[in-house]
Amino acid sequence: MQPFDYDLLSVLHDVARLMRTRFDRYARAYGMTRAQGLILLRLKVQPGLSQNELAAICEVEPMTVARLIDRLEANGYVKRCDDPNDRRIHRLKLLPAAEPILAEIARYKNQIRDDLAQGLDPADWAAAAKVLYHIKDKLTADVAAEEPPAAVGE
Repeated sequence: MQPFDYDLLSVLHDVARLMRTRFDRYARAYGMTRAQGLILLRLKVQPGLSQNELAAICEVEPMTVARLIDRLEANGYVKRCDDPNDRRIHRLKLLPAAEPILAEIARYKNQIRDDLAQGLDPADWAAAAKVLYHIKDKLTADVAAEEPPAAVGE
């Protein structure tokens, strides 16, 4: 192997890309996209998000989320509900039809985790998770500390 092959950040990028590609294939088998599956997962963990909040979390434009929600709503997986405090905002609610999909995604995640961890010492898996959470926390803190650029004329 070349030195580049051992660069943690490059390997991390490759692993993330491979995981996305694999989940894309898996989601297509259920007539969904990865983005739709991730929205369902996010709403399970954080019920009642607005489309704008979801767009910020997913780092996509609100219109992109709106189109994804349109498809999920048409399939009976989510419902837009009025926000009791602001009639301009719709809160997103998972519907019972989403539960089998979420259960299947959980099964898939467990299977992938078990497959990837096979042959590894559990302490190594835990150490890898600790390192990745540390990296995520640092990157999240860096983004939160950045000030948005001033608008032209300010």
